[in-house]
Amino acid sequence: MHAMTIKPLVLLPDPVLRKQSVDIERVDESVRALADDMLETMYDAPGIGLAAIQVGIARRMLVIDCSKDEEDKAPIVFINPQILSSSDERSIYEEGCLSIPDYYAEIERPAEIVVDYLDREGKQQQINADGLLATCLQHEIDHLNGVLFIDHISKLKRNMVVKKFTKLARSREGSQL
Repeated sequence: MHAMTIKPLVLLPDPVLRKQSVDIERVDESVRALADDMLETMYDAPGIGLAAIQVGIARRMLVIDCSKDEEDKAPIVFINPQILSSSDERSIYEEGCLSIPDYYAEIERPAEIVVDYLDREGKQQQINADGLLATCLQHEIDHLNGVLFIDHISKLKRNMVVKKFTKLARSREGSQL
């Protein structure tokens, strides 16, 4: 059992966030260790979902826990997730992203989806998701394809967000000199 590590988050405007993630060939101890580190990082942030690319690893894996604070943790690890179908019905949730701290926007997505994935043991699974879980899964799967939730808002708003985070990144770099 390895000691879990909180990994640094990749923040906008880092070009890593636009990378396409590649499939995980084999679910082994190193993949499970990464899943544990990602969960630890997500809980610490705190967030309800995290894609591997958000910790700088371009592999198709994400972790989600949509449980409420007063409920027991209910983490799910999704390896090589694929959306098989999505409903015509739409839902709107206010989304945020650990890679775009303190920015939120209302995003419309399919209300229900069916996702095929491998679990942390490498077993094929399928989940029918609706509500917050469906939104969270779509948001995280977008990350694996280099898509951010701000890509679903108007170009004008998106440009403002990118500009703000580019400025923040510059001031962070400046303070490290």
